[in-house]
Amino acid sequence: MRKPKIVILGAGYGGMITTVRLQKMLSVNEADITLVNNNSYHYQATWLHENAAGTLHHDKTRIEIREVIDSSKVNFVQDTVVDIKSQEKRVILSNGELEYDYLVVGLGFESETFGIKGLKEHAFSIANINAARQIRDHIEYMFSQYPTQRSEELLTIVVGGAGFTGIEFVGELANRVPELCDEYDIDREKVRIICVEAAPMVLPGFDPELVNYAVSHLQKKGVEFRIGTAIKECTEEGIIVAKDDNVEEIKAATVVWAAGVRGNAIVEQSGFEAMRGRVKVDEFMHAPGYDDVFILGDAALIFNPENDRPYPPTAQIAIQQGYTVAHNLAVLVRGKGDMEKFTFDNKGTVCSLGHDDAIGVVFGKKLTGWKASFMKKVIDNRYLFLLGGPLLVLKKGKLKMF
Repeated sequence: MRKPKIVILGAGYGGMITTVRLQKMLSVNEADITLVNNNSYHYQATWLHENAAGTLHHDKTRIEIREVIDSSKVNFVQDTVVDIKSQEKRVILSNGELEYDYLVVGLGFESETFGIKGLKEHAFSIANINAARQIRDHIEYMFSQYPTQRSEELLTIVVGGAGFTGIEFVGELANRVPELCDEYDIDREKVRIICVEAAPMVLPGFDPELVNYAVSHLQKKGVEFRIGTAIKECTEEGIIVAKDDNVEEIKAATVVWAAGVRGNAIVEQSGFEAMRGRVKVDEFMHAPGYDDVFILGDAALIFNPENDRPYPPTAQIAIQQGYTVAHNLAVLVRGKGDMEKFTFDNKGTVCSLGHDDAIGVVFGKKLTGWKASFMKKVIDNRYLFLLGGPLLVLKKGKLKMF
């Protein structure tokens, strides 16, 4: 009897958890499992802001896929997904194609620029390991140029967006900038970190008391906030912003866009019903109309029944989706057992404000300062344990807890 072929696209949080769960649940004789990713490594997307600021080396963030998967049970293909032919049950890659009986789509996110002129051309985005490394190198180069050029724009860093990514990034920058100032003999007062947010508050939807703590903490470290201010255009020289009827140009040598993501465009191009690259999956994580295609992570759209709004695409929800998808695949492969409905169990959210401070709500309790920062590291280490056990925690984990 022919073994069913399971193809998993993308080695993000959801794809990796699905893979490592399946290799534990299914024997070699039950299914052929193939994982496809365009890099040889998986990376902690929730650590990219640290890589971009230069407070954590990118080698700490990336995990070689072959060190985590069982090569006797999982075939890893390093290639780029070009198209999904769902009617033909084929995946087109840059260097070939794969047939499948069951498909898991976890292709991750792309930056959403909302049509703002010049963002794609002139702004950086914390999109992946290489992009984060470029931001770090660029900022350091701007600082190195200042002692000879004495241009204020070189020391001006604009961050577009005051959501989680934006706030975590400026928190790391606030810690990194004094080190750069010491290295290049620059007065800290000359450096500007400006966070621009179109919404009327920082961290929209987060607990107001914790938001006030975060803003106050970051302002004390020199971060400027422009709230209720929209970026109208990004140019070679900086950004043009507007608040009410006031239009202003902010000259900056570094602009980092952290204000929006969307699902991978391939999902839309492949014919699935999608909104900004995200598919409203059914209760079992299926793409609508497909009992052989599961979608998870940034490409999955799931609504919170309490407020009828989409859950944000976080690592926490992607990991839980991976558990559900792996279980349901095992049921389908074996032809017995009950499919599991996905229900998000929100254990809380923590937003870092640098390596030694954070805010969060964990199990319904508000946390700030070192307690929140400690919990953030516990969460990160727990994921590494789920992925690769204690050895991976020792190798890649954040073991300096305070």
